[in-house]
Amino acid sequence: MPNVYQFKDFEGSSHRILIELIRRSGARGRLLDLGPAGGELCDSIGDLFDHKSCIELDADRIPDLRHRFDHTIIADLDTVHSLPRGFDAIVLADVIEHLHNQKKVLAEVRESLNPDGYVFISVPNIANLTIRVGLLFGLFIYRERGILDETHVRFYTLDTVRSTLENAGFRVETIRGSSIPIRLILGTLIPNPLMKMAEWFIARTTQLWKALFAYQIIIVARLDDGDR
Repeated sequence: MPNVYQFKDFEGSSHRILIELIRRSGARGRLLDLGPAGGELCDSIGDLFDHKSCIELDADRIPDLRHRFDHTIIADLDTVHSLPRGFDAIVLADVIEHLHNQKKVLAEVRESLNPDGYVFISVPNIANLTIRVGLLFGLFIYRERGILDETHVRFYTLDTVRSTLENAGFRVETIRGSSIPIRLILGTLIPNPLMKMAEWFIARTTQLWKALFAYQIIIVARLDDGDR
């Protein structure tokens, strides 16, 4: 299946927020990126880490990943029995909503993380305003990408992703919300200066009411104190 996701680095995007949170966290040492696609996120934070590993499902991504990671494994996270150990930062960007065996994978992530390590996760927000309005009119249409990506097997709200991580043995430290990606929706229909102003406004509105306006929910978590 071709990869329809693309790296999003603009005001309020999930990738820009992830980059900011990873840099601000102080995480250093060894990085494990689960589901990195082409590895663009690692390119943006790779200078922070001495060793970078990844696990990716799509074997066609090997040429992209080879020069970005020290160690690349092609595998299905739903079927692996364990993850490599001893990582200081683990990234799951747009990953757990695709997993059939989420509980198992999060348990493996917990075992893979060093006691003082960080987990960085992003998931789409099914309670986003656009989905709520669609439901008001009886619309719930799966698409090739976005919140209603046809490959998603789970849906999350802000509260459900928080409880999912807490039940898996993590302590949530930071929650941010990404903006609706109007740049991808409207393309060149709006002049770039006006687009940047709109993105700035939407990004700040999103942070005021993440449960309603967040397109994706981005979380920084650590091991619960009882597991450290």
